[in-house]
Amino acid sequence: MPTSTSGPAPEPHRHRRVAESFGTDPERYDRTRPRYPDALVGRVVAGLPDRTGPDVLDVGCGTGIAARQFHAAGCAVLGVEPDARMADFARRDGLFDVEVATFEAWDPAGRTFDAVVAGQSWHWVDPVAGAARAARVLRPGGRLAVFWHAFTPPAAVLDAFVEVYRRVVPDSPFDFTGVARDPLGAYEAMSAKAVDGIREAGGFGEPERWRFDSERSYTRDEWLDHLRTTGPVTGLPPDLAEEVTAGVGAAIDALGSEFTMRWPTVAIAVTRTDEPAGGHR
Repeated sequence: MPTSTSGPAPEPHRHRRVAESFGTDPERYDRTRPRYPDALVGRVVAGLPDRTGPDVLDVGCGTGIAARQFHAAGCAVLGVEPDARMADFARRDGLFDVEVATFEAWDPAGRTFDAVVAGQSWHWVDPVAGAARAARVLRPGGRLAVFWHAFTPPAAVLDAFVEVYRRVVPDSPFDFTGVARDPLGAYEAMSAKAVDGIREAGGFGEPERWRFDSERSYTRDEWLDHLRTTGPVTGLPPDLAEEVTAGVGAAIDALGSEFTMRWPTVAIAVTRTDEPAGGHR
């Protein structure tokens, strides 16, 4: 569910408490969060320099959802994740290592990569400093690809969430104004902010915008399980989280206890050039 922090120019990456709250229940997060379209993963890998087993850096890898998909596509993956709880979960299968740090503070130690990817996480990274760091660790011809699932539940479900959340958490840092009007537009705004940061950082060609459409049916319990892994809910005390999910659950019950959700995945992809990156560190 898209959200933004309050103020005229939202900057989610400055809200570290929210950014690092998802490890409260990594098992639930990994179980309920969707995988990324195979076509997206394939398109990223196909656009890389001709190498055997490309090296991929997964920024904000969380529980390793995207990392596992890129590993399955034949890539050697390294994750960077600020939450040690999420990093521990991601390492559990021994498919790849995860280093605990924010991307802005992470030390590449001279390592370079064919791709830097970020699934559902780039809005937690400073858009200029992150792009500049990505440019420095990418080999020429390598690719930065950042992508989000644009969750667009029915209006009745979204309206119920906004109403109950504003009532239960009146001092929340989240601004739902744009979300209630245009959920997909909220994600497109995040994409636009990523493009601005990439262009300011330098070192990349012209950004490409990709979109992959799908849909899924959710039962009441499935959606509420997912909702408990979202930023507005992960940091709430249990009693408030229960009140929020109960209000949303009532709205889903009114729809017949299930609904079908459109599910665009939006992506920005850029190729590293020989142009020097900006001076941000």
